Amino acid sequence: MAKRDYYDVLGVAKGASPDEIKKAFRQKAKELHPDSNSDNPNAESQFKEANEAYDALKDPEKKAAYDRFGHAAFENGMGGGRGGHPGQGDFASAFSDVFDDLFGDFMGGQRGGGRQRASRGSDLRYNLRISLEDAYIGIQKTINVPTSIACTVCNGTGSEGGSEPATCPTCSGMGKVRAQQGFFTVERTCPTCSGAGQIVKNPCGTCGGAGRTEKERSLNVNIPAGVETGTRIRLAGEGEAGLRGGPQGDLYIFIEVTEHPLFQRDGNHLFCRVPVSMASAALGGDIEVPTIDGGRSRVKVPAGSQTGKQMRLRAKGMPALRGGAQGDMFIELSVETPVNLTSKQKELLREFDKMSEDNNPESSNFFSKVKSFWEGMKG
Repeated sequence: MAKRDYYDVLGVAKGASPDEIKKAFRQKAKELHPDSNSDNPNAESQFKEANEAYDALKDPEKKAAYDRFGHAAFENGMGGGRGGHPGQGDFASAFSDVFDDLFGDFMGGQRGGGRQRASRGSDLRYNLRISLEDAYIGIQKTINVPTSIACTVCNGTGSEGGSEPATCPTCSGMGKVRAQQGFFTVERTCPTCSGAGQIVKNPCGTCGGAGRTEKERSLNVNIPAGVETGTRIRLAGEGEAGLRGGPQGDLYIFIEVTEHPLFQRDGNHLFCRVPVSMASAALGGDIEVPTIDGGRSRVKVPAGSQTGKQMRLRAKGMPALRGGAQGDMFIELSVETPVNLTSKQKELLREFDKMSEDNNPESSNFFSKVKSFWEGMKG
């Protein structure tokens, strides 16, 4: 049975434009798709026929050969062009073509292993440790980052003398090739250009054709006041150079604030545990405490203070990272029990203890509860 004319299959005139051919094929693909024509046993063959026609007419070289020689252009190896005989397509290939045509533009003109002529550079991560004092005031740090930069000899092109790379002859710049395996058409990354769609015929002697070289860069980084462990700072365009002139990636700086010997941080608040003697806690008085800005503050200790009592110093904590109220500083008392007592001190404490039965309300309350507990157990 003679093959139908490809233009008749798609329902277009011989002088139709590429856009008209594509539009006609889309319409045919929707009409003839086997999933939508379960009652039509010829749907699959007609679908393949439409795809075969489109495969020939969408390619300028194949179309020119077909317009001149007709179906004979693809017989006996004549006018093979890219992809060989259009009739070698199958249902899987047809579906792939439909997907490419319908969704290719939506996916940015490439899908899966499509060409990547100038790929974006990788993002880099740098871990930076700073002190709590630095986090309080904000600082500028100079860091050294090992990275890839655009080759200065070839200006990032990868070619000697800065000439432009050539289109890959294997995939014709698509970055992917198709191979027939039985019923299926398998699409793979082009082995010649590794998916780039281009090859460097005369590689740069400095970068070996990559368009970038390894180098350590020094960067000045502004660390804002109020940062804490886990804060991430993004420096756009300071990452690895792109391949063959592609855009640079970004540099992400992750902050780690080291532990402080005096202060513990909770968000924007600071806590400072201050030891006081038994006498000072019992009698009350003033104590001097440090603040994160390097200053000093006097705090009044109420008479009879116990371990764990807190006093607040407003706006003496950490600044908010993105503005807002500054945190507070909390002083937590730790009543210290004296050690290494002399005989005289021990004698005075024993005498004091005998006279203090009515001066320990917390102890009296506790032992009263203990007595009630034991009596309840006996009952």
